[in-house]
Amino acid sequence: MTDLPASALATDAKGIRLSRASGGGLLLTLPDGRSFAGVQVVRAAPLSQPNCYICFLDSDGREILMMHDLSDLAPEDRLLIEEELRMRYITSVIRRVISLRREGGTLYWKTETDRGFRELVVQSSDESIRWLGEGCLLLTDVDGNRLIVPDIRALDRVSARILSDNLI
Repeated sequence: MTDLPASALATDAKGIRLSRASGGGLLLTLPDGRSFAGVQVVRAAPLSQPNCYICFLDSDGREILMMHDLSDLAPEDRLLIEEELRMRYITSVIRRVISLRREGGTLYWKTETDRGFRELVVQSSDESIRWLGEGCLLLTDVDGNRLIVPDIRALDRVSARILSDNLI
């Protein structure tokens, strides 16, 4: 992990205001009066600490500030941030694996998710297939979509067998 600027770590949420700009983007106003339009909100540790270390980036992707915890924000500001994070980090839940085919280092999946039937292509690597704990699997397909199997043991027998034959 890289060192963060001291100003980014020491940000106090008090006095920070968030709103929607006329075009729908996020507008951030700091206690000193500086405002930033087109703000992006990202998680610094999306897998290990999804509710901590939230970064606010300007429209060029440069860091404005980092908050340790969103609970310090006013409730209406926290709702805006949570909405932004939900849109950025949409993760589908795989409920059933219909088929899984391996060709070299590429896996071709047919799945049923909480958002319907999905076909996906995943490169077989530590970056795109991650075990988050015992039985919990996170996949990132070639288009950057994230899908999760919260607990392989909770899948139907056929789905669990397909995964164990190909991944375990």
